[in-house]
Amino acid sequence: MRVHFIAIGGSAMHNLAIALHQKGFHVTGSDDEIFEPSKGRIAKYGLLPKEFGWFPEKITPELDAIILGMHARIDNPELLKAQELGLKVYSYPEYIYEQAKDKVRVVIGGSHGKTSITSMVLHVLEKCNKEFDYMVGAQLEGFDTMVKITDAPIIVLEGDEYLSSPIDRRPKFHLYHPNIALISGIAWDHINVFPTFENYVEQFATFITLIEKNGVLIYCKADPEVNKIALTTPNPDIDRIGYQTPENTINNGVTSLLVEGNEIPLEIFGDHNLQNLNGARLICNQLKIEDEQFYEAIQDFKGAAKRLELIAKNDSTAIYKDFAHSPSKLKATTQAVKKQYPNRKLIACMELHTFSSLNKDFLKEYKNSMEAADEAYVYYSNHTLEHKKLAAITPEEVKAAFASDNVVIYNNSDELFQLLKAKDWNKSVLLLMSSGNFDGVNLNAFGKGLVG
Repeated sequence: MRVHFIAIGGSAMHNLAIALHQKGFHVTGSDDEIFEPSKGRIAKYGLLPKEFGWFPEKITPELDAIILGMHARIDNPELLKAQELGLKVYSYPEYIYEQAKDKVRVVIGGSHGKTSITSMVLHVLEKCNKEFDYMVGAQLEGFDTMVKITDAPIIVLEGDEYLSSPIDRRPKFHLYHPNIALISGIAWDHINVFPTFENYVEQFATFITLIEKNGVLIYCKADPEVNKIALTTPNPDIDRIGYQTPENTINNGVTSLLVEGNEIPLEIFGDHNLQNLNGARLICNQLKIEDEQFYEAIQDFKGAAKRLELIAKNDSTAIYKDFAHSPSKLKATTQAVKKQYPNRKLIACMELHTFSSLNKDFLKEYKNSMEAADEAYVYYSNHTLEHKKLAAITPEEVKAAFASDNVVIYNNSDELFQLLKAKDWNKSVLLLMSSGNFDGVNLNAFGKGLVG
């Protein structure tokens, strides 16, 4: 098979390119710019384009498939050449389905938690020696790539609700047609694509209708929106199984599950993570893994990258980073850390970085989302606003939107991190939350420097 990637350098795209290369496909690709770590990873496999740019001459009738990344524009010269030749152009999720249509497809969707649940399922399947393929949105400990495509009978897919490609405006998770589906939570996001909350919720209802006959929907009944659509969306040919926060206890900073009178200690914590764990358990049950096997395997699961990831700690300080950026996730993550460390000061920092979070009309959704912190700092960059072509917002507007006396707003990341560096971290916890990196801060190095 000869496969060409238009915009090969994307996070998902380059991982699929590596997976197909490892399967024995002849893989080529183009891009106008590629950054690390994508650049180094595809170079390692000999897939880095010799020069950056778009080259229509690479598009020939001999290609079996062309995979189009979201980074490409609809007037991309290679895309136009493919359309002129009448070649089949796949979106990323379309091609994943093409490779997975004869497998048992597990698809994990939700506004938050989907990466963590997918990671938990993969961790348990690996420890139980199951054969499986996967696609997940974070680099996981013990897994070389974020995508694996082989002849395994099962594939576990993180189901993103964002658009599939520049020429395919369907949400990615609508293309996978799951046998086993999960929805973890619904909190309005991607407002540039889904302008109303109702329109956003509708995408998840559609997802339920696309579950295969005799399939199963696993859903978080602790989330009111998920509970509502899970119970009301028509699909008579599926089973529906709800889950919520399992019984647990916290002792000396360690969360344990309480199962039939036994305590099962975990590396993770927080109600959202525990709900995620319960959802992962139910998926694994559907894949013939018993609860006893699941609980044994999940105890050493440390979490996916940037999902309440512990950067560094000592006897009196702990530093975490998290991908949280939506209001509901921000609130849940802050509350989880405070609950885990009730006798320590919690200093929480978040960066407004996504299109939604920097939208002036959306800002009010953040009301009271960081009130659980003892001190809260919100950072945003005017440069990022300009880059995303969004209207300017003032620190006063951001402060008013968060509506908490503990919140302080910063426009300069150097000033914010100098402030943090100067603090006394004895009996304190630092929580750094962003889908970015606070304008180039190495969060791992910074956190390790605080604890010495």
